[in-house]
Amino acid sequence: MAQVRKTTHSRNSSPRKASTRRSGAAPKSTKRATRRWSRRVTQESDALDLKQGVFKLTSAKRIAASLKRSAEHSSRRKAGAYRSALSMLTFYINRAGKTLPKTQRTRLERAKVELKRAFGRE
Repeated sequence: MAQVRKTTHSRNSSPRKASTRRSGAAPKSTKRATRRWSRRVTQESDALDLKQGVFKLTSAKRIAASLKRSAEHSSRRKAGAYRSALSMLTFYINRAGKTLPKTQRTRLERAKVELKRAFGRE
């Protein structure tokens, strides 16, 4: 005996309006915490296990020393210690962008030089 397939019809047969939002795109959120994906990257990245507040230290040498220590002791990094430390420092500088105060930016740029020195790549 042949089976007859029932078709279902929607209650509203009018065509749908085209959405102005891309499919799969999340709605814009005004919450500040949801926009801080770079914070999550520095905390949970596979590159390094960073010490809390390492980029807020007042000395470029201390920042470089902390990054070096973290890079050498990290078991999650995929590249060499120097490359991972420099990548994380550059990532932080780039993501901060224009909001990074000039004094802190110069301190972090000096930390790059100190990091080279610490790894003997001068």
